[in-house]
Amino acid sequence: MTSPSLAISARNLTLTLGSAASPVTILRGINLDIARGEVVALLGPSGSGKSSLMAVLSGLERASGGSLDVAGADFTSLDEDGLAAARRGRIGIVLQAFHLLPTMTAAENVATPLELAGMADAAPRALAELAAVGLAHRTGHYPTQLSGGEQQRVAIARATAPRPDLIFADEPTGNLDAATGEEIIKLLFARRAETGATLLIITHDASLAERCERVLTMADGVIVSDTRTGATAGA
Repeated sequence: MTSPSLAISARNLTLTLGSAASPVTILRGINLDIARGEVVALLGPSGSGKSSLMAVLSGLERASGGSLDVAGADFTSLDEDGLAAARRGRIGIVLQAFHLLPTMTAAENVATPLELAGMADAAPRALAELAAVGLAHRTGHYPTQLSGGEQQRVAIARATAPRPDLIFADEPTGNLDAATGEEIIKLLFARRAETGATLLIITHDASLAERCERVLTMADGVIVSDTRTGATAGA
């Protein structure tokens, strides 16, 4: 049984995509433990497997082999529907491209996942979460009426509103200018600190990684280094 102090425990995790005739191995035996509340950066060149690892750890992709326990759920025993159910409430995801629904307002983008999870207070919680990320005055605006930084704030509110055990952020500042990106990183760290969630950030930015408590580096589908920075997350 996985220790309750661990948010993620992976053993010999593999991912192979493509056809049986032309398989492509993406992850080549990942062994990883991440403690609850830890702030971890994942570095590595393009094609190293970073985003694929995040997809497997967050339940967006099923592992091909190995074992994986995430927030107390055995992800390797679940089918796609089971993974979707396991993600709900457990995991928040922030992506580079925002992925807001264009026909919904900021408030609706945050409230809809809460409603799907059966939360009775979805609407007021969405408004409170948007206020917490500095968008109390933009709740009725649609994504096209918001700047890139504002859209990413909505995405962070959407990810943190259910109070998930884990937050995954894949290049969350990749579509933003440097100043706006810095604001978003500070906000992401602050919301994580307030909720106590475990945070895993995929980034190419070594200086951002050094602000995390721990840095994992990937190459060719494996973790090649695992170091602790001594930093207080977000400092």
